[in-house]
Amino acid sequence: MAEVKPQNKGTKQLFKSPVLEKLSRTHISVPLTVFFSYSAILLYWSVVNTALPVWLTVVLFFTGIIIFTWVEYLMHRYVFHMEVYNQSREKLQYVIHGVHHEYPKDKTRLAMPPLLSITISTVLLLILRVLMGDYVFAFLPGFLCGYALYLSAHYVIHAYQPPKNFLKYLWINHGIHHYKNGEMVFGVSSPMWDYIYGTMNNPIKRKHSESVRNYDELHPEQHDHHHTH
Repeated sequence: MAEVKPQNKGTKQLFKSPVLEKLSRTHISVPLTVFFSYSAILLYWSVVNTALPVWLTVVLFFTGIIIFTWVEYLMHRYVFHMEVYNQSREKLQYVIHGVHHEYPKDKTRLAMPPLLSITISTVLLLILRVLMGDYVFAFLPGFLCGYALYLSAHYVIHAYQPPKNFLKYLWINHGIHHYKNGEMVFGVSSPMWDYIYGTMNNPIKRKHSESVRNYDELHPEQHDHHHTH
């Protein structure tokens, strides 16, 4: 990924076409509504039209959530932060993720646009229906709810102050990714896969306790916001 300097205000036009530009933006409530509704419909279908027992439905649902956290990590690390060894890849990477690193506070680009959300959900349903049969109606709702929870966490981390509890480490980890080392700490909704794959903040020699002390340095705009209220 090409290096960009984070701008804590403003936005950027990606497309000359006003239609494409509008489609590249969304309010967080739109994709959340899409994913939760899609999940509810699939679960209803499972109850009415399949013979899956309740215990298996629950297991598959939570398996879907866990699998999503793994997919989230892999996509963020290898697709959103792809190597940019030519101009075409650099432009593609900037459009799909680099613009977010340059304008991390742009709330209209913190979630997937609704048209893309519906398309991906449907493609996943068609593919997994072939591979998993009726199990997909319990697994995919968990996967999509995992996606919705990830979008929620990502939005809240960028839009609000961290809470004064253990969840603050999600803010700290993502702050390291945005403001210190973009090639580390790829997990947003969970740090689990960063620990498994060795991409936590160890190579930059920073312990969590130090990260807490340096949080204002990682988020200077939030520090200023705190002192103006």
